Amino acid sequence: MKPKKNFSGMLVNIHPQKWVSISIVLLLTVFAGKAQTWTLQQCIDSAQIHNKSLAIGSNNIAIGEQKQKEAQANLIPKVNLAGDYKYFTDLPYQLMPMSAFGGPEGQFKETQFGVPHNMSASIQVTLPIYNPQLYGGLKATKIAVEISQLQYKKTEEQVFFDISNLYYNVQILQHQLAFIDSNISNTKRLLGNLQLLKEQMMVKGTDVSKVELQNEQLSTQRETVSNTIEQVLNALKFTIGVSTDEIIQVESLAQSDQLKEYNSNPTLDIQLTQMQNKFLTSELSTLRTSRLPSLSLYGSYGQTGFGYDEKPNDFLKFFPASFVGLQLSYPIFNGTVTHRKINQKKLELQNSELQINLVTEQNAMLIENAKRQRNLAEKTISNSLLQITHANTIYEQTLLQQKEGTANLSDVLLADTALREAQQTHIRSIVDLLKSELELKKLTGNIPSQK
Repeated sequence: MKPKKNFSGMLVNIHPQKWVSISIVLLLTVFAGKAQTWTLQQCIDSAQIHNKSLAIGSNNIAIGEQKQKEAQANLIPKVNLAGDYKYFTDLPYQLMPMSAFGGPEGQFKETQFGVPHNMSASIQVTLPIYNPQLYGGLKATKIAVEISQLQYKKTEEQVFFDISNLYYNVQILQHQLAFIDSNISNTKRLLGNLQLLKEQMMVKGTDVSKVELQNEQLSTQRETVSNTIEQVLNALKFTIGVSTDEIIQVESLAQSDQLKEYNSNPTLDIQLTQMQNKFLTSELSTLRTSRLPSLSLYGSYGQTGFGYDEKPNDFLKFFPASFVGLQLSYPIFNGTVTHRKINQKKLELQNSELQINLVTEQNAMLIENAKRQRNLAEKTISNSLLQITHANTIYEQTLLQQKEGTANLSDVLLADTALREAQQTHIRSIVDLLKSELELKKLTGNIPSQK
């Protein structure tokens, strides 16, 4: 059997109209109670709906948007209602100059002013006319929302990458399981031949024991691979957000004749470093404009009440109190704190620009390495398929010769070992190809956009 592989066109973005159909498919699967074959696209679409990491990232975007609206709300007039009531058990004292009443200069007389009941109520309005720090904060929150959106995309990309990796692992393990089943079949045929030859006293009992041991080892290996498949499937179910009790299967490993070439798009890592640079630039601009004056309009309207509760002159009277004004604040000197903060931010910007260059150059290097690895793996797969064909032919011929008595057991075991080594080389080359293909998609910014 010639194994096939499929390395392109397996990743998609979910569309809103697919959500309902995917949920229905999942429900039907649960009620059916039997295994369903999931495509890689279905796994990714399910994760888009059910994956908790993506849900957290979506909430973080919403939090950032609320912070942006909070910053915008600082530009809206603020209205406060203030009220106050005081009952003086002892009225406050004041010292009055006695000269005011015709007395001697330099002498004072204590006296109590006011009435026991004092109350006030006012409405206060404040409106910032110009505040550079408010505008700087508004710009910063807008950039922060863009950063949270990029971080969500990065989380999404990582989830898609993990799902693809798990999906490919299951396919490879199933491919390996098929090789093991083939080897077990070959071993059982060999064991049958040896048992017939033993009955004819043509081989030793130890020869039969060797093949029986090999058969047991293959059975153990098959059990180990089967258990690993279940573990990887459980990890896949967890990532796509379905119950581990769900019975699912993946498509068989298929092969395309030609590998896909990807357009190189700016990766999310590069976009994030560029956006962080933009955020630092905004912070530096806000620090510089913090030296500018700020101007606010404010005003108040209220009533002040005074009350006296002793007969016969008891009363409660209210008097209006209102004002409007402008408040100008101009920072003159704050101990060079702002200057030091500006210098720090300039250094952070230099580091950010270096980081952009570093990530860009590193990404270009990794793309080149991934392409080389993919090309090498593709050639190795072609060679290993030929090796498997040749090794299988040699094994069949050696087994026939052994049956006819012209080859001994050692020749058969050597041929069997060569066949298994060719199979393992083929499996490793498929792993390398899938790994480099997936890395290339990620490095060129094509994981979420693949269909």
